[in-house]
Amino acid sequence: MSTNQWLDLAERTGATAGEAGLAYAIVQMNGLPGWWVPVLIPALAAAKSWCARFVGRPGTASLLSTRRDPASRE
Repeated sequence: MSTNQWLDLAERTGATAGEAGLAYAIVQMNGLPGWWVPVLIPALAAAKSWCARFVGRPGTASLLSTRRDPASRE
């Protein structure tokens, strides 16, 4: 695997872990049952994708700038 692929994998893994942690925190703070965590993770991923549109990244869910995003380089 190239360095760009490793960076892309690290970004995706970190984002998923962050979304899972945030979903767990939301569930714990609101006293909801644990089954809400897997329900919230896709919603948080969609919110990240929505935010990426406003950072100037159409067509990708990456929040990294174009020159720093490993997925935008070949």
